[in-house]
Amino acid sequence: MLRVGLTGGIGSGKSTVAAALAEHGAVVVDADRVAREVVEPGTRGLAAIAAEFGPGVLVDGALDRPALAAIVFTDDAARQRLNAIVHPLVRERTAELVAAAPPDSVVVQDVPLLVENGMGPLYHLVIVVDTPVEERVRRLVDHRGLVESDARARIAAQADDDARRAAADIWLSNAGTAEQTRAAVDALWTDRLAPYEANIRLRRPFSRGAPRIVDYDLTWPVQAERLLARLRLAVGGAALRVDHIGSTSVPGLAAKDILDFQITVPTLDDSLADALSNAGFPRAHGFDSDIGHPPGSPETPKHVHVGVDPGRWANVHVRAQDSPFARLSLLFPAWLRADEGARGEYEQVKRAVAGEHATIPAYGDAKEPWFNQAIQRAEAWATATGWTAG
Repeated sequence: MLRVGLTGGIGSGKSTVAAALAEHGAVVVDADRVAREVVEPGTRGLAAIAAEFGPGVLVDGALDRPALAAIVFTDDAARQRLNAIVHPLVRERTAELVAAAPPDSVVVQDVPLLVENGMGPLYHLVIVVDTPVEERVRRLVDHRGLVESDARARIAAQADDDARRAAADIWLSNAGTAEQTRAAVDALWTDRLAPYEANIRLRRPFSRGAPRIVDYDLTWPVQAERLLARLRLAVGGAALRVDHIGSTSVPGLAAKDILDFQITVPTLDDSLADALSNAGFPRAHGFDSDIGHPPGSPETPKHVHVGVDPGRWANVHVRAQDSPFARLSLLFPAWLRADEGARGEYEQVKRAVAGEHATIPAYGDAKEPWFNQAIQRAEAWATATGWTAG
């Protein structure tokens, strides 16, 4: 099952995108609809609200929403009491709906305040529907009957574009025609969502071709933060630490467009395999050890899990805390971040080697002579500066 979070500002057109995804077969769970369902007449949610706020919030046995709004939107404590009633019921009902979906489903949860509530790590992917503010204002005025000042106030009260971009794996524009939006959703489903679901369900890593060095991407850090949050949620307290490592963690350094992560555990075993597979990172067998350093040292066991999102290549290296490479994988990028000369030297090596080798293993092996001497320099830097993995 692929879990997708769908969000966007008020008036952005999330419902249009959700409907298009449903036509492709997605199971859509609408948070607003669920929130209404759990306080319908006869529900324990409505009974709890009446008990908390009195019979004045009911009319003909149903919730009088304007009366309740008049209470909670001017009183933070009252709003918190309402949330304490409704939010657990919404979570419970949402979990029921998701659990009822077939195992090969793409489950899309339409959550208006996904960004504001920091819910991104709960999903394999987050889609943010974007529409320019002026168009959103027009829609709210023309289609919902809001006055312009009210429309702008509601937009301003939500997360801004910077916060949404940080949360978005997919930034989907809904500024054009309905046909253009539908075409974008069709392509998203075919190229990313459907194959990602199949890859998770079948737990199948796949080959992505030859190594290619690209210039440093300013979005790598924010992409890495999204995946870090998902990995940390997946492994919980079983890991000692989870870090973004490798060349993409070094600002300014050209690299393969692959995000590398390290999960450090007390003891290397298979206890994280299911959690990582369910999070979209199945085990890739055949990459079960690190080359010994210095040359001639024994290899050190590790596990490698590979992200199966067709839109983002990522590798996860699981290492025991006593593995020399667990420390080295933190030291090496720290040294490169601090030493501009070493950074430039490494980039030249990477570009030269990538042009000569057609596979990732061959590319890695070809870097070993430079890497062996660079480790000694990194260790000398750590001694001189007092660096620790801290």
